[in-house]
Amino acid sequence: MKNFASLRLCELLTVLLLLLGFIVNGQETFTRKDSLQGSLRIERTCYDILRYDLNLTINPEQKSMTGFNEISFNVLENTSRIQLDLFANMQIDSIVLSATKLKYKREFNAVFIDFETPLAKDSQQKIIFYYSGNPNIAVYPPWGKGGFVYKKDSNGKDWIGVAAQGTGASLWYPCKDSQTDEPDLGATIKVAVPNGLMDVSNGRLLGSEDLGNGYTRWDWEVKNPINNYDITINIGDYIHFGENYKGLDLDYYVLRENESKARAQFEQVKPMMDCFQSKLGAYPFKEDGYKLVETSFLGMENQSAVSYGNKYLTGYAGTDLSKTGVGFLFDYIIIHESAHEWFGNSITSKDIADMWIHEAFAMYAESVFIECNYGYEKAIQYINGNQCNILNDKPIIGPYGVNYKGTYDMYYKGALMLNTIRHIINNDEKWWAMLLKYSIIFRHKIIDTETVVAFFNQESGVNLTPVFDEYLKYVGTPILEYKINKKHLEYRWNSNIISFSMPIDLIIKGKKTRVNPTTTWQKSKIKVAKLKDVDVLKDHFFVEVKPF
Repeated sequence: MKNFASLRLCELLTVLLLLLGFIVNGQETFTRKDSLQGSLRIERTCYDILRYDLNLTINPEQKSMTGFNEISFNVLENTSRIQLDLFANMQIDSIVLSATKLKYKREFNAVFIDFETPLAKDSQQKIIFYYSGNPNIAVYPPWGKGGFVYKKDSNGKDWIGVAAQGTGASLWYPCKDSQTDEPDLGATIKVAVPNGLMDVSNGRLLGSEDLGNGYTRWDWEVKNPINNYDITINIGDYIHFGENYKGLDLDYYVLRENESKARAQFEQVKPMMDCFQSKLGAYPFKEDGYKLVETSFLGMENQSAVSYGNKYLTGYAGTDLSKTGVGFLFDYIIIHESAHEWFGNSITSKDIADMWIHEAFAMYAESVFIECNYGYEKAIQYINGNQCNILNDKPIIGPYGVNYKGTYDMYYKGALMLNTIRHIINNDEKWWAMLLKYSIIFRHKIIDTETVVAFFNQESGVNLTPVFDEYLKYVGTPILEYKINKKHLEYRWNSNIISFSMPIDLIIKGKKTRVNPTTTWQKSKIKVAKLKDVDVLKDHFFVEVKPF
């Protein structure tokens, strides 16, 4: 193993992610357990979730919870059985329909619920799922195995959060644990915690009630559809401040000791909102407001309650992942995790194998923020500086139907792919209009890779399918090979795709020239004396070059 002290920052990050993050979650072989969580069986597709109403009591000392989820759903097909999900280490106390206890069968983390009288198509149903137990404790949150995070603040008070993305929301509450279905009518999250502590969850605070037993219940309501993994709880000695900014409520919940630091750091939210709303459309969850909630782990994109744990530093935990200096111009967690409100929370991938739809666009949004506030050149410098964080270990898109999210390259390689597509289009007015339209058309929708590719093909008027395929479905990048033959430049693409073609810009004798290579050698009319006279605009196109 390498000596960590000798590694550059990007190399160290790569090693850590491989050892502690994506390998923890990933599996090269898949089991029935994976299929039960990741696939769309008839027991899942026969009904549509309308609403979750959670009512829980959290005991920090015992690291336990008890309560229920009232689950409202619409029946899409006549059925006598549905599948919900709750991790096997959690206890099912009972499942009730109209005061009648239902029979159920557990298989791994799947719960198959049987109805003596079949549920009729187009009927609306409501069951109450009572449960209890000790949810998994997270390992290296938010990247590793998901679960609850138990910490103490500097005053010795409990500070608790949950990181569930990838592992599954069913690690702590019963739900249809699939990104294909969100509660259309939102949710309520009512959480009782010991007096002196507060719970902060998604949406708007409806109020709190002292239950007279040493616990206070905090009631929150979400009006918009919400991803299962976005539903969250944060328990601590929080103080609240905020404001209405241009019609949008901005709320902040931080540890009491950090109020002054938070007030200064969170000023960055306002220029971020100005930028994102101009480039990506209106904030998607205005009815639920926007929140930053301080957490002990680095961050998570919990809808309308974004988890913030960057310790009020610039960059990524006080480092610049791009190693360009540009990363120190902003707080990475504020910008990246908030970008997920548009990409991931509003626009959601059907299968976590397509999580690049979340992460590539959110990572690209970082450069959008930089461009809004510091200019195009800084944005290009930043996005290209992150190339050293690319692993090139596996294709970005993972296997479907087995709850597997593919490779970490969905972040940086995915963002560089989008930067490449911007420069293929070669018309910034058109590019920004496309990005805005994409955010608006698919607002609050659940989509897949095919849908994204079709949209950009249609709007650009360019067949971008080979480009998406090359970057998403294969390891590595296309290689531009070029040579001089009888003083004329010849070029071709070396690609994983036989029919690959993509325009690219060259600088020859100080002049920008666009060429359109394919995978066969093409002789151009461009006269070149020496190979060193050819400069490929690699800051605009994420490719390798190989002069002969």
